[in-house]
This record gives sequence, C-alpha cells and structure tokens, in this order.
Amino acid sequence: MGRKMMYLALATIVLALFTANPAGATSVFNQRGNILISDQFNNRVIEVDPIGKNIVWQFGNGSSVAGPHSVVAPNDAQRIGNLTLISGTGAPQGTEPGCASAPCLDNRVFVVDQSGRIVWQYGRTGLSGSGFNELNTPVQATFLPNKDILITDQANERVIEVNQLHLIVWQYGMTGVTGNGFNQLNNPNSAELLENGDILIADESNNRVIEVNRAKQVVWSYNNSGDPSVLNGTAFASRLCNGDTLITDSNNNRVFEVDSTGSLVGSYYSTSSVTAPDPLPTRAIRLCNGNTLISNQFAGQVIEVDPSGTIVLSFGTLGANDNAPGDLNGPYDAKEVGDYVGITPPFGGFFFDLDGD
Repeated sequence: MGRKMMYLALATIVLALFTANPAGATSVFNQRGNILISDQFNNRVIEVDPIGKNIVWQFGNGSSVAGPHSVVAPNDAQRIGNLTLISGTGAPQGTEPGCASAPCLDNRVFVVDQSGRIVWQYGRTGLSGSGFNELNTPVQATFLPNKDILITDQANERVIEVNQLHLIVWQYGMTGVTGNGFNQLNNPNSAELLENGDILIADESNNRVIEVNRAKQVVWSYNNSGDPSVLNGTAFASRLCNGDTLITDSNNNRVFEVDSTGSLVGSYYSTSSVTAPDPLPTRAIRLCNGNTLISNQFAGQVIEVDPSGTIVLSFGTLGANDNAPGDLNGPYDAKEVGDYVGITPPFGGFFFDLDGD
C-alpha cells in the first residue's frame, strides 16, 4: 500500500471513530444529535446526549450572580461551530432562592468556548441599560451569516443587530417605547433572520408574529389584531422550509403551524397534561426528521413529539422543576446540535474579539 493510500485509510478510520455513536457509546461534546438546553432557573446551559441523557458539556455553576463562570436564568443558547452563544436574561424577583428580595440581573449576550471561557460579550455584566454595549433582559440571540448577532432586547422593546465591535447596525422597535404601531414592539421574545433577509419577530405581549423588512415595514403578520384567543403570549416563531410558520403560543399552552395565508396547517399540539396543566411552552423547533422539539418551561421538561403529537423523547422529570440529577428547572430553550433553522455551520477562521468588560 502506498503512503498516500495508507494515510487515507488511517484518516477514514479516525473519522469513523469520531462520528460513530452506537447505543451505549460515550457521547462527546458538539456531537450531532445532542440537545443543547437552556436550563433557566438552574442557571446553566447543558448539552445532553439523546441516548443515555448524560450531560456532556455545561456552562454555568448555578450561581444567581452573573460572572465569568456563571449565567443567570439563560433563556436561549445556540451552537456556532464549537462555540456557544448564550443569552443571560436574568431572573425576576422570587423565581430563585438567591433572588427573593430583588431581581438577579445578568443582561449579557456572550460567546463561550468549550472550556467555558467567555471570548466575546455584548452587555455589561449585571447592569441594565440602553446605551452603548448595554441591554435590558436579553431573551434571545441568533448568530448571522455576516458574523453579526441579532439580539432580542426585551425590556428595551427592541430587536438589534450588533457587530463584533459592539455597534448597533440595525434596529427594529423604539428603545423603551411600548406599542403596536410602526417600528414598535411590546415585550418581544424572539427574532430570526429569514432567507430573504427579513426578520421574523415573536412580539409576545402584542400577541402577534410579524415579518419586517430592513426598511422596518411589516410585510407579513399573524394575529395583528392582538386577539388573545388566537395568540396569547407569543414566545417564539420560526419560518419552516416549506414557507409555513411554526408558532409557540405560550399562554395558550400549544404549538401550531400556519401557512402564508394564516390558515392552520393540520391540528395543533397541546402541551397541557394532568401533571402540568399550564406548562407554558416557550420554544418549539422543527427538526429535520419532521418531529418538533418543545421546551415546556413550567412542566420542567423538554420533549420531542412526532407529527401525530406522540412524545418520542423527553428530558427532565415532568413537573419536578428542581436541580436533582436528570431534572430541569424552567427549561426555556432546546436545540438539537446540527439540526436547527437558526444555526449556522462552522466558520473557518472565525474570530471574536475579547470583550474588555
């Protein structure tokens, strides 16, 4: 065998060793199919394997004080290559033992490497604001193909696109102004970049989903009347490959899909149960296999359901909401590594400036 063929054969064996995952095998960090969970009130982001449900990676030491190794009540996380983008939302008063007398603030969107080192950050640790490099309750962040980051800055009533130099290069929503008119939002909860360059926003307290273009014009909407019987607490929305929109209708405890005309596609999935009558789902993600990954915040569970609504996989004990091994506490977001509409593939030579905060 020639040297070139020998090296090729060796590379093939090594690749097989790193990509194979038979039942019972030890899972590894950033393996496709793992689930990244924002375990909100346990103050951590964890990556679990879908077979043994073992934690293979974690950021957050459980502290309710924001710092270099902690995150307070993360609402959102996204894998970027081998980096992780995390939204440190902060915990409202009374939601955690350490926040009994006052809210525990975080107000950062940051990127960590596999070792847990923060390599980039927007927002000042534990401080609220709306000025340069300041946020107030960031609930979601999406990494964009141009290497900017789209941040849903909830209490500032805006969605902002920031570059790596911490400059706002685009904004929808008037800072600090609540409304439902032109360029106005009310408690926005998520924002996703669409293939056509528009932004899809879950405008939670306006009970609507809107698609806006870069000129800040609403070009598509669902429930623009704000009728809570149609939508009540719109937690998340994503545009599917077939053009439909998947909506997480939190306060109505359901997830459903509508087409471009706003017509219901199939039947909706109710996340209520006898054990958790009001689970308040906060995130529903359509997977490539046609199933849907749902974060049932107050049920303490992340579930995967098939198109018939049957649960095929679950993480966390239903109704537990604690920090016992294998349990979750207010899981707000879950995404499958390598299988999510908002995730971008690894970027060669990707670089984040270290933040001086």
